[in-house]
Amino acid sequence: MIIGLPKEIKKEEYRVAMTPASAGEYLEHGHQVLVEREAGVGSGFSDAEYAAAGCELVGDRKALFDHAEMIVKVKEPLEEEYGLLREGQILYTYLHLAANRPLTEALLARRVSAVAYETVMEKDGSLPLLIPMSQIAGRLAIQEGAKYLEKPFGGRGILLGGVPGINKGKVLIIGGGIAGTYACKVAAGIGADVTIMDVSAKRLAQLEEIFGNSVKTLYSSSYNIKEMLREADLVVGAVLIPGAATPKLVRRADLKAMKQGSVIVDIAVDQGGCFETTRPTYHSNPTYVVDGVVHYCVANMPGAVGLSSTCALASVTNRYGLRIADEGLGKALAQAPILSGLNCHDGKLTNQAVAEALAMRFEPYAA
Repeated sequence: MIIGLPKEIKKEEYRVAMTPASAGEYLEHGHQVLVEREAGVGSGFSDAEYAAAGCELVGDRKALFDHAEMIVKVKEPLEEEYGLLREGQILYTYLHLAANRPLTEALLARRVSAVAYETVMEKDGSLPLLIPMSQIAGRLAIQEGAKYLEKPFGGRGILLGGVPGINKGKVLIIGGGIAGTYACKVAAGIGADVTIMDVSAKRLAQLEEIFGNSVKTLYSSSYNIKEMLREADLVVGAVLIPGAATPKLVRRADLKAMKQGSVIVDIAVDQGGCFETTRPTYHSNPTYVVDGVVHYCVANMPGAVGLSSTCALASVTNRYGLRIADEGLGKALAQAPILSGLNCHDGKLTNQAVAEALAMRFEPYAA
């Protein structure tokens, strides 16, 4: 199979979908890999490294899309890329279609077979291609939140870990999944006063076993969220429903109860965000203020640490990408993880959660 690795064109996206080493794995399996020139520069990988691995460098972006049978990316195609996709082509990337109707319609119109990293699900319910980016985003949420709590960045002037004799900064994490757990690790590690919320009593018990008395656990309800917002210096939204739009757990009216200069970090912005006031931002201008509350809503948080993110992502995506390339999409879809990742195929919307979020017709894949 001919694999195409284009350069990401989303603003300030520094990741690339494959390292030279992971591209080399496709070559070892007998496939051809086309790499757009400078695709890896943002992550610290030169064209020479891809060439040394055996990849073919392509200067013409359209030519890469024209020849590649499978396009491997990091982020969803932007509008200017829609026309490069063609019928029967496999697109393997993060898509987050539940919050993007125009892209969904474009993929259906182009009759692309789109496999979304974020909905590839193993039998145990885990999302292996989302986990590393969730881990990174969770860690970054506290790192960035702590920075924007500083007065020069518009925050209250709070040191999350405090020092002896003063109160510690209060962190509220909504969602106890992978991202929330890693945010909790960092927040607790720097000595903040941390509360993590989830709707699952079982998950809360697991979190208590992990963190012991270093964090507080609380059932996620509308009442509890509103009460905790009054005290929080930093609020992290880390809610995920695979494939679906994120529920709005914090309304604009709720911000009035928050402290002036407190900070919100919405990790779920790709899926629409769990704050009503969420709107996507970029690394160069990551924050905005609503009702005195600083919002950090960068839609590609892991892109800020492009080298780490690229290595982590490629280490998990290659396994499934190689299955598709080695076996062909039809045979690969006989395996549950890849089938769950199929969002669009032959003009049909094949992911039920996405269809429900967009009020569009769901048509399950039929071999």
